[in-house]
Amino acid sequence: MRVGVIGAGPAGLTAAYRLASVGVDVSIFEAGPHVGGMARSFDLWDHRVDLGPHRFFSKDQRVNALWHELIGEDFRLVERQTRIFFRGRYFDYPLRIGNVIANLAFRDVARSLVGYAVEQLSSERPADRRLSFEDWAVHSFGRPLFEMFFRSYSEKLWGISCAELDRDFAAQRIRRFSLGQSILAALGIGRDNHKTLVEIFAYPKRGSGEVYDRMTKAIGKAGGRVFLETPIVGISVVNGAVSGVRTAAGAFHACEHIVSTMPLTLLVQGLGDVPAPVAEAVARLRFRNTILVYLKIEAEDLFPDQWLYIHSDGVKVGRVTNFNNWLPELCEESSATVLALEYWCYDGDAIWDASHSELITLAEQELRSIGLLGSARVADGHVERLRRCYPVYSRGYRDSLAPVVEHLRTIGNLWPIGRYGAFKYNNQDHSILMGLLAAENIAGGKSHDLWAINSDYDSYQEDGEV
Repeated sequence: MRVGVIGAGPAGLTAAYRLASVGVDVSIFEAGPHVGGMARSFDLWDHRVDLGPHRFFSKDQRVNALWHELIGEDFRLVERQTRIFFRGRYFDYPLRIGNVIANLAFRDVARSLVGYAVEQLSSERPADRRLSFEDWAVHSFGRPLFEMFFRSYSEKLWGISCAELDRDFAAQRIRRFSLGQSILAALGIGRDNHKTLVEIFAYPKRGSGEVYDRMTKAIGKAGGRVFLETPIVGISVVNGAVSGVRTAAGAFHACEHIVSTMPLTLLVQGLGDVPAPVAEAVARLRFRNTILVYLKIEAEDLFPDQWLYIHSDGVKVGRVTNFNNWLPELCEESSATVLALEYWCYDGDAIWDASHSELITLAEQELRSIGLLGSARVADGHVERLRRCYPVYSRGYRDSLAPVVEHLRTIGNLWPIGRYGAFKYNNQDHSILMGLLAAENIAGGKSHDLWAINSDYDSYQEDGEV
């Protein structure tokens, strides 16, 4: 059996790793020069850094077993600290009412409590699936807290107003809170001593990408092949089933199964002629790009968080990662601090076309303007541009996605998975699970519905014990 895997990110590598381990002939085709996808790690200025902040956690024992199978004892548990930076102050995230009250002016506290109470007492609650992200957040927290802690960041990330953003974004990523429970927690009442997935996570000593570097080595040892800088532009379908892939260089690789983690929009384009309704639907699906600007700062102890959410309207940066606050092994005793600033955009936006020097200057200016840099000197800068990182959950995206999924279901032995391939805002663990189950379908005769592996449901919250 020959299997082609498009994309060497968490989902694709996991599928290839499992298939190669049972003797399947696997070839991986990665468009870029590296493996790991968005979870890649690399060396920079005597630091080991990731493409933004990545932490691993899962409630699925199959996923946890695979992770430990690869990493063994080469990890540490990290005490998480991630906060919101707003109006020059630090707010706990997830929000804790005691911390909000301590940081806000009395007028804002009063407005927030009243707004929250009004929403909780309201009898008008539309069905969740009809909600926009703004509707969901206002119903969950009240309008004042929504305006302060959710609107700015979300609109930076997605490039659309919160009224145009679907509530699915909130279902996994944002925890609601109960005012009563929050007040008890602020008083130290009603909370046990168990650490939860909010507060602690596992992290490899060589960065998040170490998992995928080890997968790649194991695939090679088992006889699998990894082709880097080999984008796929076409997929051959014969008699209703896939028969091979065509690279941008014109080569054709025959295979009986294809696991695709390439962006869903590009996958459909690579199929050639598709029904007009499918082509129209896929044209409405969009991905958001990421620009990462790394700064080498001649200072230590800038702030204690692994990353900060920047909720200020006056700057474009949305999140800042401090790699000195992960593991000591990553810094190699360097006296400098490496920060990564995240900017999100679409193709054609002015910032996407800006030069590296312009982006490094912008990043330094914004850090100084909000007071995170102080007088520390910026010694160097580095830029990474990542296309199609985030599937955009605009309102009605499910209606556009449905005919695309139904069409792809009709093509035999084609397995779209992962954040890009399935158009789902996955964490690492969801993508790993998709890869595991795709491998079981191909080599184990299983019939898992890979489209049903969902990351955007309310029951997925970070409350499991470590």
